[in-house]
This record gives sequence, structure tokens and C-alpha cells, in this order.
Amino acid sequence: MPSYFRYVPQFDYVSRVVGDTNISDYERTTNLFKRGKLREDIFGNLQFFTKYSIIGDERPDNVAFKFYEDETLDWIILLSNNILNVFDEWPKTQRGFENYLKEKYSEVYRTKILRAKDRSIILSEEEAFQETLADVHHYETIQVKNSLGVTVVPEGLIVAQNYSVNFYDPTDKAQRILSGITKPVTNYEYESKIEDEKRNIFILKPRYLNVVLEDMERIMKYKEGSTQFVSETLKKGDNIRLYD
Repeated sequence: MPSYFRYVPQFDYVSRVVGDTNISDYERTTNLFKRGKLREDIFGNLQFFTKYSIIGDERPDNVAFKFYEDETLDWIILLSNNILNVFDEWPKTQRGFENYLKEKYSEVYRTKILRAKDRSIILSEEEAFQETLADVHHYETIQVKNSLGVTVVPEGLIVAQNYSVNFYDPTDKAQRILSGITKPVTNYEYESKIEDEKRNIFILKPRYLNVVLEDMERIMKYKEGSTQFVSETLKKGDNIRLYD
């Protein structure tokens, strides 16, 4: 199967190389601003897709090979999930995740080291890092139901630590005030949840592959009519050096 860049057209732009005195020189490049996508009647219809949970350190090309027996169709996996930035939107490897956490929380755990030093306490970088991961990021509600089993407070609402709820219980016919209905969520739990949510993706069913490939062939072509049009796969920019 062809790779994504097989479909991306090209663009000639006037050379801006320092020292180039020929104002008619052009450089050719792949037009990355021309981006393919799945058409709406496919992208918005779950019948065309299979739910999948990314396993371990699987990359888009690994998943493409698993479903399509072709790793070069990794771009189909990304388009199916509207992923533009693999680094941010695809689950990180375990090592990558740890490096990300160390970078994100570096200021916090280094401050811990300095404060410990002021108290004549030796705190290693790893110890400070682990303490930071265990710090509370926020508090969430636990589920609360009344005597009839009706949910009064849903699970997972982000609230203050001392959050309480006042509700009427139909069985006792009395007002109740409940406190202590929150739980702490650590920095590590918070970040891990975000990563885990990235693992839930959709896979375009193999029998629809040809439909998408034919669509890509069509939508990535340039349309005749523009002054920059050269061919269906090439445009040529205006020579702005003529006006410098």
C-alpha cells in the first residue's frame, strides 16, 4: 500500500537561498499544508470502525500492521482518530512517560530538594520526584446514593477537599448532610489517566480501506483554475522576488 506522502502534492516556491542571484530559481517541496482527512459520512459513523485499546508501547505502524498487514498505513490509524501530533496525542512509551513527568514536574521536585537542604535534610532527586508524583493533584467525589439507590453525587467530580452535599432522603423523609465524600487524586494518577484515555482509539475496518484510499487520491489533487496550477500534483508560487 502507498504511504501517506504518496498522495501529498508538491509545491514550487521561489528560492530564498542567501547569495542566489537568479530570481527565477525555484525550490520544490512537499505541500504539507494540503492535509488529507476521512470524509464526514465515514468519520462520523461508528459502523465503519472497530474500537481498540493500544497495548503497551505499540506505535501507529504496529497497529496498522496488526489490522492491515501493512505498517505504511499508519497514517490511516492517525486520520481515523484525528491525531495531528503523535507525541502529544498518542500514548507515550513507559520511558517516554517517565521522562515527560520528570520534565513537567521538575520545578516542583527541585524545590523540594532545596527546601530539604535548608533543613539539613538530604533528599535525592529520585526521592523528591517520587514524593512529587504522590502529591495530591486534586480531589474528586465518590459516588453517593440515597436510600432508594438514586445517585445524589456522581463519581469523579472535581471538588474542594472539604466538599459536602445536602440532600433530601425520601425514605427517612429528612434532610441529610454528607461530608467526607471526596478522595485525593495524585499527580501520578492524574497523568496516568490522561495517558490511558489516549489508548482508546478507533480502527477503520479493513474492508473500507479502498474507499478511503480512493478518496485520498481525489481530494489531494489540485484543481485546475488557480493561477498557481501546473498539474494535479504541482503548484508554482508567485515569484515574490520580482517585487523585492
